[in-house]
Amino acid sequence: MKKPSESITIEKIKATHEQRRDEIRGRLAEFRAVRNTSDNDRLWEEMVFCFFTGGCSARMGLRSVEAVRTLLKEGTQAELANALTGVHRYPNERAKYIVHSRDFLASDCGLKISDRLAGFDCDLARRDWLARTKDIKGLGYKEASHFLRNIGYTGYAILDKHVLRCLAELKIIDDPKPPNNRSRYLTVEDKLRGLTETVQIDFDELDLVLWSIKTGSVLK
Repeated sequence: MKKPSESITIEKIKATHEQRRDEIRGRLAEFRAVRNTSDNDRLWEEMVFCFFTGGCSARMGLRSVEAVRTLLKEGTQAELANALTGVHRYPNERAKYIVHSRDFLASDCGLKISDRLAGFDCDLARRDWLARTKDIKGLGYKEASHFLRNIGYTGYAILDKHVLRCLAELKIIDDPKPPNNRSRYLTVEDKLRGLTETVQIDFDELDLVLWSIKTGSVLK
């Protein structure tokens, strides 16, 4: 039987941050290192990881990346789907996401994802491009935020079910249902930003604190 997640309180948030601060800051440092030291192949891999986590768990995403890593640059849809069978919940759909998005990015920026993202002066515009470009499959606002955070950009909230449940339990939002459009996402993101002032915890650290309270771990 699955163990119920812990209830959330301001005191619990502060205590968890105190207990896990070094681990969380270490994880964020790893994300910054991806941006500073990695090539575009690594950024593409991180984007695919976020394709895999949409509607699924981070652990499934990690296993799925391992299964297709050697196929990410040139693998066919059939090869990718075959490698994902038994690993990911949606092998055929996610294989389509990879091929379609790879073809688009090759045409749009020669798969030079780092340069493409660095070309935005506005943080919101950077995420908007990822989330609203129809030819990048599998990235809504949550997944786009997740991707940007994992490659070292800061200031984006990953409003997954765990974080949303925390906000609902704290009565900061009325309903933990995922935001279904840009306006709603920005509204909830601002509410999370307001919580940082209450608990006096860095915005990017707070996201991982809430996630770890509900999951018991600090992943990516």
